[in-house]
Amino acid sequence: MSGHLGKLSEGRLLAPSAVCVLIALPALLLDRVPPAVTLVQLLLGGALTVHAVRQRDRLAARLAEVREVVRITQEAVLRPLSRDFAGTHVSTRYHCAARESAVGGDLYDVAVTAFGLRVLVGDVRGHGLEAVRLSAETVAGFRELAYTVRDLTAVATSLDSRLAPGLGPEDFVTAVLAEFAPGEVRLVNCGHPAPLRSGQRVELLEPAVPALPLGLCPDPRQYRVRLQPGDRLLLYTDGLTEARAPDGTLFPVLTEAAHALRDPLPDEALDTLYLRLLAHTGTAPADDLALVLCQPTQATVPVPPAVHRTHSP
Repeated sequence: MSGHLGKLSEGRLLAPSAVCVLIALPALLLDRVPPAVTLVQLLLGGALTVHAVRQRDRLAARLAEVREVVRITQEAVLRPLSRDFAGTHVSTRYHCAARESAVGGDLYDVAVTAFGLRVLVGDVRGHGLEAVRLSAETVAGFRELAYTVRDLTAVATSLDSRLAPGLGPEDFVTAVLAEFAPGEVRLVNCGHPAPLRSGQRVELLEPAVPALPLGLCPDPRQYRVRLQPGDRLLLYTDGLTEARAPDGTLFPVLTEAAHALRDPLPDEALDTLYLRLLAHTGTAPADDLALVLCQPTQATVPVPPAVHRTHSP
């Protein structure tokens, strides 16, 4: 994003400079240029220089404004979490690959609803402002639908219907939805990396029937997974599964997760997993990464629906 603005800024500053050079060139090549012409050249060059400085200042102010918008969007879309929600502890981490931005295309959100705790993790195709916009729209849609739509599959299909009209021909959002109930988690996966369950063993929770990402008219199916006491559910984006070592070796997710998730503290477990990822790649990851670790702490009880009262004047 800022790289694009930087190129635009450079172009606008180079144009006046080039004109200044062309104006002064005759004076440099010919000794018989009248003084009046030289004065005009100097005045024009000075005016263009002042214009270039003003353009630079305006672009710098615009860039600062865009960065502030991105920062505010990050706080709204990617709220850092480490707390209990309706009997389940949720911890999150977000790492953006782009140095010039704090927000990429990954997203997550949590909603405590009358149907249970619901969690969304998704990945928008692309980066920059368009990815930020689509991430915000996806989270906004989830926050509305999660509280009003009973069936988790219907949440996914309704979210797809909301996003599809505003997407380009190559745009889509991979997403996984989780709903926690006593002793189990219900999952809907739309083209996203499979959640990982860590307990007596570590395993990927693949859907029986794969579904397309949001924006591509998916036909998702809900599947249920039993959770034993002490089990953890790790939701993540493909920045984890597609990370590679310098020799091209993929990050061994199951092996590394089995080691990192032994830590009894959820936040420490996520930090350890990320450090092991960095050790594997030898550098900062090339893709964004969102991590959401959920651990039921007690029998999950749905929250009763809110009662809306009207007040007579």
